[in-house]
Amino acid sequence: MSKGTKTALIIGGIILAILVVGSLLWSSFYGWQGGYGMMGPGWGVMGGFMGIGMVIFWGLIIWGIVVLVRGGAPGCGSGQSDSALEVLKRRYARGEISKEEFEEKKRDLI
Repeated sequence: MSKGTKTALIIGGIILAILVVGSLLWSSFYGWQGGYGMMGPGWGVMGGFMGIGMVIFWGLIIWGIVVLVRGGAPGCGSGQSDSALEVLKRRYARGEISKEEFEEKKRDLI
């Protein structure tokens, strides 16, 4: 995961937390004051949970649009794939293949 993606996730999480906590605090205070709405008294806390649900709903919609625009979810075979030589180098570095196997497969690829 790149540094920019991590930063975006952290900022998104902070914004979501502020929205959720703010919604609950606002609705709890409104319900505590005995506010009346279309649904009668005490609807404030339930309204807070409905607000959280809406934030999650729209967050999933926006995430889905971003995934579609980028060409698929990460790890689903989309995006730039590693070249065969890069995979071979990583396997050799991890010790999965010997030097002779590495040289032989490298000659096959080049």
